[in-house]
Amino acid sequence: MGLAVRVIPCLDVNAGRVVKGVNFKNLRDAGDPVELAREYFNQGADELTFLDITASSDERETTYDMVRRTAEELFIPLTVGGGVRSVEDVDRLLRSGADKVGVNTAAINNPHLISAVADRFGAQVLVLSVDAMREVTVDGTRHTDSGYEVTTMGGKHRTGIDAVEWAHHAAELGAGEILLNSMDADGTQDGFDLQMIRGVRAAVDIPIIASGGAGKVEDFPPAIEAGADAVLAASVFHFGTVTIPEVKDELRKHGYEVR
Repeated sequence: MGLAVRVIPCLDVNAGRVVKGVNFKNLRDAGDPVELAREYFNQGADELTFLDITASSDERETTYDMVRRTAEELFIPLTVGGGVRSVEDVDRLLRSGADKVGVNTAAINNPHLISAVADRFGAQVLVLSVDAMREVTVDGTRHTDSGYEVTTMGGKHRTGIDAVEWAHHAAELGAGEILLNSMDADGTQDGFDLQMIRGVRAAVDIPIIASGGAGKVEDFPPAIEAGADAVLAASVFHFGTVTIPEVKDELRKHGYEVR
């Protein structure tokens, strides 16, 4: 692999506050995003991800302000996602202080957006967020070859798109990395979906960030072994179950290089 494994806390933001639930439901307040960002920076986070989970137009200004305030305090890469629909949205987030921008639904609706962003700002700016769910089959017939389907709207809307094929296509179009989130595992703290990580790893050469399911330090090394280049978590960090130094120690124990 060569590069050091990155450990990335994720802040799900709703109306300027960090929230966390299970499978995107029953959201609990987890604090002020700028304060939490500072805390994670001090703990040794390699990067930080903000996902604006409501991202309606009236919350937009809150998000830009939050990104500006966070970027002034942090010296690690900041990725911002949620409600990004155009090259102009990406431009504005970068000007506010984001280093990378996560795109999900808009890229599904218009795959050309991936190449448009990559052409203008460079592939390293574009993180394709893939919210994937195991396909539920009633009679054994599957829509997808991989058994993993892309979803939108926090897992509420199934698209019928094969998650592995979509990741491969997005990489060809110019996505810089894949944020691969298991909607089944999200917030459950039962461990990452290793089969899904392996499937996407076999299909793309770009970095994969594994997301969804971290519950204890022992959950992180298997995700790297399955093919992820970085691990992302939310609840376990926000509520103090696990700290970033503990995760890095566990990764080191398994022979992985960390920063």
